[in-house]
Amino acid sequence: MTIYPVILSGGSGTRLWPLSRSMYPKQFIPFFGKEEPSFLGATLRRLSADSSVAAPTILCNNDHRFLVRAECEAAGIEPKMIVLEPQARNTAPAITAAAMLLVDEDPDAVLCVMPSDHLIGDAAGFLAGVVAAAGIARQGRLVLFGITPTEANTGYGYIQTGALLDGDSGAAHVLRFAEKPDIETAERYLASGGYLWNSGIFLLHGRTFLAEVARLEPEMFAAVRDSVDGATRDLAFTRLDQSSFARARSVSVDYAVMERTDHAVVLPLAVGWSDVGSWGSLWEASSRDGDGNAIHSEAVMIDTQNTYVHSDRSLVATLGVSDLIIVDTPDALLVADRSRSQEVGTLVQQLKQSGRREHEQHLRNHRPWGYFETLSLQQRFQVKMLHVTPGSQLSMQMHHHRSEHWIVVKGTAKVTVGDEVRFARENESLYIQATQWHRLENPGKVPLELIEVQIGSYLGEDDIVRRDDIYNRGAEETK
Repeated sequence: MTIYPVILSGGSGTRLWPLSRSMYPKQFIPFFGKEEPSFLGATLRRLSADSSVAAPTILCNNDHRFLVRAECEAAGIEPKMIVLEPQARNTAPAITAAAMLLVDEDPDAVLCVMPSDHLIGDAAGFLAGVVAAAGIARQGRLVLFGITPTEANTGYGYIQTGALLDGDSGAAHVLRFAEKPDIETAERYLASGGYLWNSGIFLLHGRTFLAEVARLEPEMFAAVRDSVDGATRDLAFTRLDQSSFARARSVSVDYAVMERTDHAVVLPLAVGWSDVGSWGSLWEASSRDGDGNAIHSEAVMIDTQNTYVHSDRSLVATLGVSDLIIVDTPDALLVADRSRSQEVGTLVQQLKQSGRREHEQHLRNHRPWGYFETLSLQQRFQVKMLHVTPGSQLSMQMHHHRSEHWIVVKGTAKVTVGDEVRFARENESLYIQATQWHRLENPGKVPLELIEVQIGSYLGEDDIVRRDDIYNRGAEETK
């Protein structure tokens, strides 16, 4: 029996704003230090040591595809597939597409479906649980991992357990699913002992799952089947057919299948799990000092208790405060009551409604060739720092409304302007006039960094005409 990991990497992580943004969400962020893996990096490694586990299949959206590929390279893992969802349709269509792709290849496939942004403290215990659950799934079951509650938590959904399955697996029938409760209901669930947290992690017998989708959601099944049959290859990615996938109902796998099937069972698991769905849960998962403070930055803290501090840019000083969340980034600062950290998503909604961009991008924008960082933006000029990884290149491009001055501060730049190729080294500069076709490359073995000064009447990232792009990016994608 082969276990096929399926990693869902489509979330936006709005409750961990301002560190998590829609174009660089929480699964890509190393919250516990730059030397530690991101949540996605840890998820990729989670099952890699077992020989019965195949390479992972990852589902993500188009905007994140190169971030996912970079995480795979950093983890030293070659994925089985990176599947691109043409638009967000929730978890049921995504998991159905992955199941079709895998069952088409292996009719006996058992899928281990995992979100990309969860924390597992006991990796060995989790792997043992996956192997045990796979044995149950092999019998035609759809297995959920239920987490043994440690507190009356209102941020998780719950599963009420029924009678145990025959044998000594420890798995039980599912009586019902319960939505995120209020505190009184959560305390009642905890006291009863008959409820588990819904982890959102599944071991699914592929053919059984697809048969249940076809029975319970026939229109969604047909739409996803068409999108898989019409899928195309684009570099290292599998693109589902857009028009077909758009016909699929947007619904979670719990609502579509797990709450309606007779094949669902739940297996209790105690492995130090958290969905890290808020700054409060990240504070709980972090190492804390004697005053209960979790500090991820330079900080001076006097008479401060039970506070989470993260800063990407400057010293944080606190005096006489407690139970706060303080997150400082170059373009946004969050200060929140720790008990209300679940509500940060409402701030993000307000940012969207007001037309601000801080919910979407950091000042540092990641691209398949590296990243650029905005240093200054004024009415008719903009200053950026470009970081190009060794061997990478930007597309051949031109701009209608701006000219660009480039100053190399590290490495060597290979620059094509029209039909002419030039090289610029540290402390040398070049000038690109508006409407000139040009390309920037890093031919060296060290990162290339240069300062770009843009001058013109319009400085938007959409002032770009591209050709000959090795990353096959569409017209709507910039740089």
